[in-house]
Amino acid sequence: MLDALRLLACLACAQAAASPPDAPAVDVELVLAVDISLSMDEKEFALQRAGYVEALRHPDFIKAVRAGATGRIALTYFEWAGTVRDDAVIGWQIIDSAESANLFADKVAARPFRSFRGTSISGALAFGTELFDHTSFKGERSVIDISGDGPNNIGPPVTATRDAATAKGIVVNGLPILISPSPTFSHLDQYYAQCVSGGPGSFVLPIYAAAEFSTAIRRKLILEVSGNQDEARIMPVDVATPIDCLQGERDRRFLSDPYFPELDR
Repeated sequence: MLDALRLLACLACAQAAASPPDAPAVDVELVLAVDISLSMDEKEFALQRAGYVEALRHPDFIKAVRAGATGRIALTYFEWAGTVRDDAVIGWQIIDSAESANLFADKVAARPFRSFRGTSISGALAFGTELFDHTSFKGERSVIDISGDGPNNIGPPVTATRDAATAKGIVVNGLPILISPSPTFSHLDQYYAQCVSGGPGSFVLPIYAAAEFSTAIRRKLILEVSGNQDEARIMPVDVATPIDCLQGERDRRFLSDPYFPELDR
């Protein structure tokens, strides 16, 4: 618990490292944080992976990148569950053409399929926030794009790490996956809207069916690259029904399911 509090304090007060004078300008620095927890079955893993690969290769995504003020973005990708493993990260890369987009997509496609226990959205947001402190770019915007199929149940409260990220000017957008919703947690779209996403123009784009994976991921990336929020089928951050942002942690305690992330390293 002490370590978690120290992490939150660090995130809340830390300032992004200054970019060198000759750092290349980009329209957005975009972090893709992808859930690989055990609650996702093999079919969902394959669909999610294919969705990211297809979106990165798609001409509409590349066109959106090229249409920006600088015509390029900086992109990084990592996978998470109860922890973020050391080998889970594809490092920052400039995307400015079909060739560079395809190179990044090749790296995503080449990753082995695997999953492990726990769902630490808070840990993923903290990890993603720190990635912005280690770039060599001058980004006009900073965005974390986080997908997931369950609520936070490991680590600090998700709202605390979300707020620490937004305090640094980072926008957090959500891609909640509701293909096989939990019988005890069927409102993941509202949870992501109220507890996970945040920052100016933030949005949530839920996936309700397997057939939606590819188009939803592509649409979300295009919106994040362009900075334009299309209202159609995007859930606004403010929704009517209040959500318990600690329900995932309460459910895990109720099930008497102790979890030790270090055992999955």
